Amino acid sequence: MKITSTQFENNGLIPQKYTCDGGDTIPPFNFEEVPSDAKSLAIICQDPDSPSGDFVHWIIFNIKPKTSEIKEGEVPDGAIQGANDFGNSNYGGPCPGSGSHRYVFKLYALDKKFEIKSPDKTQFREAIKSHIIAETELIGNYQRK
Repeated sequence: MKITSTQFENNGLIPQKYTCDGGDTIPPFNFEEVPSDAKSLAIICQDPDSPSGDFVHWIIFNIKPKTSEIKEGEVPDGAIQGANDFGNSNYGGPCPGSGSHRYVFKLYALDKKFEIKSPDKTQFREAIKSHIIAETELIGNYQRK
């Protein structure tokens, strides 16, 4: 399984447009080789370089398994967004306090859909942990000017 973006390569720089300095627009993503037995897809984006070591910028789940792309700025039909560490249930773009940070977009293929409303990172991870069929990641970097 693969997750890519037309806007940044793995370990490349995330364009400002997709950060707190540019409007927090959801970047476009493409998915390939999703397992045929997947019932849903999910993404969690986290900053492992934050002082907390695990700052979550985005949780989105119940993405239809046949989805091959997320278009720029769009949430796929039927998908649900969970609570990020900004205290919102949407995409919060990269916004490091200092230095360059990595942003890990982890894509999961799951064996079911979930009936949870706006889970935080702990609830989300607990809900999916025994339902992961496959996972992959795309890492972007960002440093504020």
